Amino acid sequence: MSITHASIVPLIGGMTIAQQLEFDDTPPDYLLSFSPFKNNDSHLVNYYKNEVPYIVLDEGGKHPHRVDVVSSTCPCAGLSSLSQSAASDSPMNEWMFKSSEYILEKVQPRVLFAENAPRLASKLGEPVVEKLRQIGHKNGYTFSIFRTASRLHGLSQVRERTFYFFWKENGRVPLLEYTNKHAEPESIETTIDLAKLACNVDPMSQILANEKTPSQDPYYRYLLEVVQGGVSHRDYAVSLTRTANVLRAIEASGHDYMRVSEWMTQNGFAKHAERCKSMHLKLGMGGNVMRKQIEVPCGVIGAFVGHMPTMLTHHREDRFLTVREVLSIMKMPLDFQLLNPLKNLNHCCQNVPVTTARHPARMVRKYLEGKLDFENSDFIIQDNHRDRVQTGDSPLESFM
Repeated sequence: MSITHASIVPLIGGMTIAQQLEFDDTPPDYLLSFSPFKNNDSHLVNYYKNEVPYIVLDEGGKHPHRVDVVSSTCPCAGLSSLSQSAASDSPMNEWMFKSSEYILEKVQPRVLFAENAPRLASKLGEPVVEKLRQIGHKNGYTFSIFRTASRLHGLSQVRERTFYFFWKENGRVPLLEYTNKHAEPESIETTIDLAKLACNVDPMSQILANEKTPSQDPYYRYLLEVVQGGVSHRDYAVSLTRTANVLRAIEASGHDYMRVSEWMTQNGFAKHAERCKSMHLKLGMGGNVMRKQIEVPCGVIGAFVGHMPTMLTHHREDRFLTVREVLSIMKMPLDFQLLNPLKNLNHCCQNVPVTTARHPARMVRKYLEGKLDFENSDFIIQDNHRDRVQTGDSPLESFM
């Protein structure tokens, strides 16, 4: 079955590439976006070598024709647990509404599906969901949510995600298949090693996300030399049974920050010594401290956002990751190039791992081929963690 497809606000392109892979490796007919996202979109536009039309809607562009499927990766900061300003009325949520209205009114595909933060399927997300449902209803679409996590799709990072779907249906919604929970996720070590499959002249393999040497970091030096008794980075990494954050590892060893501060002073790290004193005082008063420090990988890592791209080490070599290894963690193709990589490294995080996005794209294909069962409702939520479906207007908080 030939499926035509496009994307709106694709960003770096994990969703777009996933649907291409599921739709017989056919490139999208076009990419739509808005001017604030041009820099983020530029990597995907470059990947397609400018052969796929890129149309900026607020600069006078219009979609050229109808397609069967459209995907979107609108910013999720409005509902993200990592955003201090997350709220149902966050201005960032407007991009979901704006893009959905345009696609459903103008393009009228059989399916529009998109990715967002897990809080979309929570009490906080109810007002957002209600507005999306209204947009869908006005244009003759039913609505569904699929709550999942990257580990449930075989990835080595713990990251909750939510996909939402508009279906050109009357009073019914297709039931998506759940993923195999018994399959062991790929280890982070394997994921990093797979980057070696890129060609030998790959420029992304020549650029380190962080050019410093991990074991020379004062906190990591303390962990290796004092807590671990003088081991190398490699020896420490292979001894782990789970990913280690350097500060948490120091704390777990029973060494308080006043002791660390004394070592910092003795070794000429005066600023770090003062910070250790401050952390000791804050923790002693029941407060918390920022622990955005070096992470040594083993098995599974946390969400690959924030400090992770520049602070995650290699699992054997005393270095941080190459840009290709960063891209591989998000499962981007081995020939994908990140433009101005050090400046734009965080664009990798503002993305859906290709492997995660392939499952909903595969379900969309099965729907178009008539291979899915239906629920008689205009709105359902599916929970991929529990193989559970919730219909109608039941409280969303029961899924969290």
